[in-house]
Amino acid sequence: MVPDDRDDTAPEAFVGGGAPSGEAADRAAAGGGTEHWGAVPGLGDDAHLTGVAEQVQELVRTQVRMRSLLGAVLALGQDLELRAVLRRVVAAAMELVGARYGALGILDDHGDGMAEFIPLGLDEEELRALDGVELPSGKGLLGLMIHRREPLRVTDIGAHPDSVGFPPGHPPMRTLLGAAVQVRGRTYGNIYVSTRRDGRPFDHRDEEVLSALAGAAGIAIENARLFEEVRTSAERFQRLLLPRVPDLSPFEVASVYRPADAGLGGDWYDALRLRDGACVAVIGDVIGHDLVAAASMARIRSKLRALVYDRHTSPGAALSSLDRILMATEEDTVTTISLARIEPTQAGWDLCWSTAGHLPPLVLSPGGGARYLEAEPGLPLGVDPDAERPDHRYPMPPSATVLMFTDGLVEHPDHPLDRGLDRVAEIAAAYTDRSVQDLCRAVTDGAPGDGHDDLAVLAVRVPGR
Repeated sequence: MVPDDRDDTAPEAFVGGGAPSGEAADRAAAGGGTEHWGAVPGLGDDAHLTGVAEQVQELVRTQVRMRSLLGAVLALGQDLELRAVLRRVVAAAMELVGARYGALGILDDHGDGMAEFIPLGLDEEELRALDGVELPSGKGLLGLMIHRREPLRVTDIGAHPDSVGFPPGHPPMRTLLGAAVQVRGRTYGNIYVSTRRDGRPFDHRDEEVLSALAGAAGIAIENARLFEEVRTSAERFQRLLLPRVPDLSPFEVASVYRPADAGLGGDWYDALRLRDGACVAVIGDVIGHDLVAAASMARIRSKLRALVYDRHTSPGAALSSLDRILMATEEDTVTTISLARIEPTQAGWDLCWSTAGHLPPLVLSPGGGARYLEAEPGLPLGVDPDAERPDHRYPMPPSATVLMFTDGLVEHPDHPLDRGLDRVAEIAAAYTDRSVQDLCRAVTDGAPGDGHDDLAVLAVRVPGR
């Protein structure tokens, strides 16, 4: 939007965005302090009364603008996703000062280029004219406002000594108001607007508004970045708690884990080969979406793995033992688990499973068959350690696959659970003859869940004939 000391291969310009709505423009004209008030009707030529009335009008106008500024600042704290925060900042700035164009640039970690650039105000024709133009480099007038402690107000962009003109196709702009986005001495970038809708230059009241908004924007941006750092660290911690599924040949195994928005959760999977030739597959979900749930998940997973490997018991007996251990060790968590043991038989393989309040396994037969193994789900762990944990058995056809998953894959507040289960079965049926890796990716990519819960998926395929 603002000329910069780039060469022709890196022009300064808006890239993307859209014009504010007519309603937003009307609000800006009404409360943004950019209108021309003129004479006060009904007061005749009495200069004193006219002056008093104009002062009252100015007070009302300032009050409306400050109320709008307060609303904009409060709105910035409602979203922690960085790009959404940036768009809120630019839109609020344009509305409050009545500007036609606005943009916000965020410096990269080295401070010598733009990592984010959010422009608004260009219509479709202006966007087409700037198709292919590179992002601003953060120099020229942009660099000047970044390094200034005071806002930069320019009445004629072309006449400013730091301006080098506009790239081809750039819409004509004359006036500019910009300020650095800073928090606690750290500069994150700049925010700037151009071309007041009433045609007048930006004034000191516009400076005050933009300065206040730049300060609030810096805090919002810093919070969003801190949130991203915490979420990334939490996701990495969660993945470190999950097992690396070893080579379980002749079984084929694949798994997927996707974190929730918070980055932490209690979902997990596990699979291991036993000394008697059986394969054990586990999918579980500790209730909660925080560090406590993730830590509980790790402890429960380790205890269950030791149980099934050391004691050659049925899945139901293993879950009962685990429930009693959790009660004895004061592991005060509610957990759902589906535990399956795939055993060799004379005819092939049997799937023996037991559940503790979890979703049923889905068996996929070669050629496209898909069937949920419906059975009494039982109570979750942590509710009643004396509850009966029955075992169920199902003969697995050669090359059949059992797919197990947590509720984050299928739950959505806008439709019933059965709809999500049906959708997963439909997707999975189309991948029965593909690799288990492709199968897991397909069901997670097409997951009918709303993404607010973490999810885990585990697929185990038995050998063919």
